[in-house]
Amino acid sequence: MITVVVVDDSAFMRKALSSMLEKDPEISVVAVGRDGEEGLELVRRHNPDVVTLDIEMPRMDGLTALRRIMMEMPRPVLMVSSLTTEGAEATLKALELGAVDFIPKQLSKVSLDIVRIEDELREKVKEISRRKFLRTPRSLRAPRPLGDGGAAVSPGPGGGAATGAGDGGSRPVLTPRTGRPVRDIVAIGVSTGGPPAVQKVLSQLPADFPASILIAQHMPAAFTGPFAKRLDGVCRIAVKEAENGERLRPGTAYIAPGGKHLRVDQKISMVEVVVTPEPAEALYKPSANVLIESVAQAMGRRTLGVILTGMGSDGLEGVRVLKQKGGRALAQSDATCVVYGMPKAIVDAGLADEIIDIDDMASAIMTGLYK
Repeated sequence: MITVVVVDDSAFMRKALSSMLEKDPEISVVAVGRDGEEGLELVRRHNPDVVTLDIEMPRMDGLTALRRIMMEMPRPVLMVSSLTTEGAEATLKALELGAVDFIPKQLSKVSLDIVRIEDELREKVKEISRRKFLRTPRSLRAPRPLGDGGAAVSPGPGGGAATGAGDGGSRPVLTPRTGRPVRDIVAIGVSTGGPPAVQKVLSQLPADFPASILIAQHMPAAFTGPFAKRLDGVCRIAVKEAENGERLRPGTAYIAPGGKHLRVDQKISMVEVVVTPEPAEALYKPSANVLIESVAQAMGRRTLGVILTGMGSDGLEGVRVLKQKGGRALAQSDATCVVYGMPKAIVDAGLADEIIDIDDMASAIMTGLYK
C-alpha cells in the first residue's frame, strides 16, 4: 500500500485529491493537512511514501514546508500549483528545492479530460513512490570544505556561479570541439521530472554551442514562458519560448509553448520554427513525437534526438522516424530518471544509440553532434 499525506488549505482540494487517489486500491491517503505546519507534523507522524503540497497556504507556505521536509525527512513531494505566472515561478522554485513534480489545481475541475488527468495523477504517485527518487538541493546541503575534490564551478553570466539543476550538481561548462558538426539540431522530449534535468543539461553548454535545441516539455501554457526565462538566466546559451516563424539559430534553445506543438520548416537557406495547435487530438501538447518527427523529416541525419525522464512513451514514434532518416538518439539512464518511461520506450525498442546518466548528458550531446 502506498501512503500519501495531502496538504492543502482548500477543503475542496483536500477532498478532491483524496478521492482521486483512493480510487486506486494500491493508494491510501493516511492524513490531510490545512497548512504547512500541520503538514509537517503529519509527515513526521505518518511517514508517508508521497506528499502532495499546496504552494499558497496560511501560517506556513508550501515552499517553506518543502524545505523543511527535504532537510528533516526527505521523500517524494508533488506540488499543487495554480496555472498562473506566479504559480509557475513558485513551482519551478519548488522543483529546484527537490519536489519531483507538480499537479495543476485545475485537476479538480469537471472537464472532458478529468479521467485521463486522474489516471495520470495516480500513476505519477505510484511511479515516484516505487522509485524513491530524491534529489538533495545544493542550497539544503551542508557546505563542503575547500579542497574536497569537488568539481570547479565556472563563472556564470555576469560573473555569478553557474550551478546545475535542482540537485545542485555543478560541473564545468563544456568546450565545443573544433570543426563543423555533423549534426546541428537537437530535439529533446521530456516530461515528469523534466525541469531540473533540462536545466542540468543546458547549464553545462557553452555560449558558442554549435547547434540549435528544440524542447518539448510536457507543461501547462502558463509555465513554459517562466521556465524559458528561468533557464535563460542560468545558462550561457540563449533560452526562449519558441515563436512561430522565427529563424533557428545555433547556441539557442527553444521551449515549445504549453498547449501547442513545435515543428520546423526547412526553407532554402534557413530553418523556421512552426508553433501550431495541430494535431489537436495529440495526447500531449507539446508532443515529443510531433517535434522529433518534424525535425527528422526536415533535417534528416543532421538531427540528434534526446529523450529524458517522463511517464509514458511520447517520443517513441518520433525517434523511430529519426532513426530511419539517419539521425542519432540518446536516452537518459534508468538510474537518473524521476520516471523511467519515455527513455525506456526507445531503449526497449532498440532505438537508443547510447544510454546516458543525466550528469553526462550535456557531454554526450556535444560529442553526438560530431558522430
